[in-house]
Amino acid sequence: MPYLKIKTNQKLNDGDKLAANLSKLVAEILRKPEKYVMIDVEDQRRMRFGGTDAPLIYCELKSIGLPREQTSDLSAQLTGFLTLATHVPTDRIYIEFVDAPRDLWGWDGGTF
Repeated sequence: MPYLKIKTNQKLNDGDKLAANLSKLVAEILRKPEKYVMIDVEDQRRMRFGGTDAPLIYCELKSIGLPREQTSDLSAQLTGFLTLATHVPTDRIYIEFVDAPRDLWGWDGGTF
């Protein structure tokens, strides 16, 4: 189950639309069914980076079987999308990638 958490210090006018579009994007770029994708968007957080509270985004993309060789491409796609959607500059967006082992990811009363 891919899980994308977005935290930003900005106010997002349409966080629901952003979450819906990110859900489709994550499913597409990871080639996983969207029915397993979870998106969590938190805006107006008290966050600083580089000593300033200028617009910023922190993302965590967690998925079973997340391919390390694709993280650079995933970073480019997610960063590009987020910059267009939120106007946060690319150098103010961090993404943490986490490959979750199947036996440590629970769902529907079991694990994957």
